[in-house]
Amino acid sequence: MTTVTRSVRLGDRSVPLIFPNPRDARLHTAAVIISIHVIGITALGFRVSVPQILSAIVTAGVIDVVLTFRQSGKLVWPASGMLTGSGVALILRLVGMESGDYWSWTGWHWFALVAGASLLTKYVIKYRGSHIFNPSNVGLVVAFLVIGSETVEPLDFWWAPLDFWMGLAYLLIVGGGVLITRRLALLEMAVAYWVVLASGLGVLAASGHCMVASWSSTPVCDTRFWGTLVTSPEILIFLFFMITDPKTIPAGKPARVVFAAGVGLLSVLLIAPQGTEYAAKVGLLSSLALLSPWRGLFEGALAGVGARSSGIGSLWRQVTAQAPSRVFGGGLLVGVSMVVVAVLIVVAGAPARDRALAADRPEPEFTVSIDTSTLPAVDVDDSVQRLGTEVDAEFVDLVTLTLAENLAIEVEAMRVADGGLLALSSGGERLDEMQARLDAALADGERRADSYTFSALSLARHEPVGEGQSSAGLVFDADGEVAHVLYDTDGVEVERGVQAFVMRQLAGDRWLIVAVEPSG
Repeated sequence: MTTVTRSVRLGDRSVPLIFPNPRDARLHTAAVIISIHVIGITALGFRVSVPQILSAIVTAGVIDVVLTFRQSGKLVWPASGMLTGSGVALILRLVGMESGDYWSWTGWHWFALVAGASLLTKYVIKYRGSHIFNPSNVGLVVAFLVIGSETVEPLDFWWAPLDFWMGLAYLLIVGGGVLITRRLALLEMAVAYWVVLASGLGVLAASGHCMVASWSSTPVCDTRFWGTLVTSPEILIFLFFMITDPKTIPAGKPARVVFAAGVGLLSVLLIAPQGTEYAAKVGLLSSLALLSPWRGLFEGALAGVGARSSGIGSLWRQVTAQAPSRVFGGGLLVGVSMVVVAVLIVVAGAPARDRALAADRPEPEFTVSIDTSTLPAVDVDDSVQRLGTEVDAEFVDLVTLTLAENLAIEVEAMRVADGGLLALSSGGERLDEMQARLDAALADGERRADSYTFSALSLARHEPVGEGQSSAGLVFDADGEVAHVLYDTDGVEVERGVQAFVMRQLAGDRWLIVAVEPSG
């Protein structure tokens, strides 16, 4: 797939220069990925910068050129290295990075490190002269497991609401993926992976599975969980451009199709126990890395089938030509296997369901009366509209009312010194703060609570730093009065203040106050 166009003299040597052939599928794949980069950072809010992308591409490309030159004595265009670097930069994200920061050098070294290490696996981890792992895949998996969620995270499953730019991204991924895999005779492999993944995720969703995601203010559950993943552009990139790497898959179409189905099943089993999107994405990527070393087993087991058939249609004709008893026995075996697999998926998902039930918080067992006419109209920032959660006037009114209810519950909890009530209104840092305040009140006999009256409210997406991946938070910038009440003397002190209340749906349907920050 390359062509020699000229040579260059290095000292007394004439070194061939090898440039890529325009028909090289790696160039077409790189064109799709670079196009997604451009659309992503300019129109879809990708949290990645140009220097970060270039750091990954240049590092992997330079390493590829140097090592290829040492092996062959030729200067070869680093198509594989640059593809590895661009693939790493497409999936890798730095925690705390904001969209629109196009020229930031923040964390560029992580992109260079992961891309360089990924490319090195191609030259270091080999069997019978061929590399074992897809370089970008295994490099990313190791990075997420070793560096950790406080520093890096994978690209989101959900990118943006479906608009022109998101539609164009889908067109590039699916259209480019179909054309490239069809040309390489790998389209059936990609389809097999998607069918098995979609079926397995359907069983998992039906069992009541949920996950929290940084792009959603509510847990992603049931049919929404299934629909998000089976249409996820990240998963489409994974199946079209990562598991179909011709150098790291079995030989023979039947073996490749079964291998892809195995990766799909393993993806579901690794996603099932996870309750966060971060862990689910690492599980998805890990499925290929775990199965790649065993591709020889698929080749050996299906070598005969590969010799007798040229595709799935030929294989189906061979099966239906067998004696009816053998066909029935084979069908029964397939049916039993599918039931066993479904049970395994449900069992594998038990830890995530158990954690969700343990974290669920009940609704308050008493009512608080809130005069909604005293709540000002809420100014909603554009960042809220770009969440993967439907945000309408009813949703905003509900969350605003819940903020007022939670603050009222906090006042009641302090008045009657009931820590159990605090757990119904607060969570995270806010719960720790209020519990410490209640403990101090019980110790010195003075119970102080803050009563809030709002004059202005604005709602935006909360961008936490250093928390790893969690559900999206909503932050209320609130301007108004804070009344400090000492219940032992009935004294009231009033002062003006500005506060920002961070709300997050930790579990169930109840929104809780998790932090209070300086406004603005």
